[in-house]
Amino acid sequence: MTSKEKPLANTFSYKQAGVDINAGNALVEAIKPAVRNTMRAGADGEIGGFGGLFDLKAAGFFDPVLIAANDGVGTKLRIAIEMEKHDTIGIDLVAMCVNDLVVQGAEPLFFLDYLATGALDVKQATTIIAGIADGCRQAGCALIGGETAEMPGMYHNKDYDLAGFSVGAVERDALLPRPDIAAGDVLVAIASSGIHSNGFSLVRKLVETSGLDWRNPAPFDPAISLGEALLTPTRIYVKPILSALKQGIAIKGLVHITGGGFIDNIPRILPAELAANIDLDALAPPPVFGWLAQTGSLNQSEMLRTFNCGVGMIAIVPEKSTTQLIAHLEQQGEKATIIGSLTKRNDAAVEFLGKLAL
Repeated sequence: MTSKEKPLANTFSYKQAGVDINAGNALVEAIKPAVRNTMRAGADGEIGGFGGLFDLKAAGFFDPVLIAANDGVGTKLRIAIEMEKHDTIGIDLVAMCVNDLVVQGAEPLFFLDYLATGALDVKQATTIIAGIADGCRQAGCALIGGETAEMPGMYHNKDYDLAGFSVGAVERDALLPRPDIAAGDVLVAIASSGIHSNGFSLVRKLVETSGLDWRNPAPFDPAISLGEALLTPTRIYVKPILSALKQGIAIKGLVHITGGGFIDNIPRILPAELAANIDLDALAPPPVFGWLAQTGSLNQSEMLRTFNCGVGMIAIVPEKSTTQLIAHLEQQGEKATIIGSLTKRNDAAVEFLGKLAL
């Protein structure tokens, strides 16, 4: 050092800047048992490498088409954060991706997650990822990797964000929707577990307006807190749907009822000349939807375009297959009912008869 050079007053480290590499390594070790429990044919490696591996041939496919989906959980995360309840939000993350795969006939193969936070809390992150692994087990897909991003200055306190990415495969000749969807086909609704993961910006606004706290008893289910009720995880439909398809039940198309509700999602798989006629009297929305409608003075159209109103998925089947499908779904623990049929389109792609029981 020359006489003109002065030593630095302070020295810094990455940890002092807010990023703890040791905490990240500890998280990887902590989640390895949960990740191992998601392994399946085609994926039997360890996490921690530069990329996740999947052997498509070992999974038993012959002429597959790969299908990819990615999603998040939206502002339902805000409730999980404020409730300090992180054990099921990962199930939501997986559900939002894999349900989008199975509606195209695809078997989810693997999943990757992205967790971003301001300061990594290993215990919190382990709980979150354990939920993701739980969702993967429910869907039959392997959690083969992910990214945990510690970004000081981007997130405050215990805030975090989640995103997921999943890939599935389907034999080329089994892709959905099928090209023979026709007038007279029947719509079979499969019940949701609740709100699932869409519409939570409106839900949170209505809770704020009501003056309720997340830990108050839920007005529509006083046995549990409002926060717990709203955090009920999104139902994963993969296994009952795939088993129905493998049994040869003639499912022509499937609709995942997410953002946009009935009005925006059903037309996504319909031929331009067809419309869905839905009998709202056949629906049985859980009490949470009635409470939301009453609290916000929400009209029927707003409910049907924002929320699933008790229907997480809709299957399109020929009339002769409805009894077989409903019986199969009920054997798998699902609740299913006929809610309408397809007709020649005259105006709107979705027509409603009757009234929601809210």
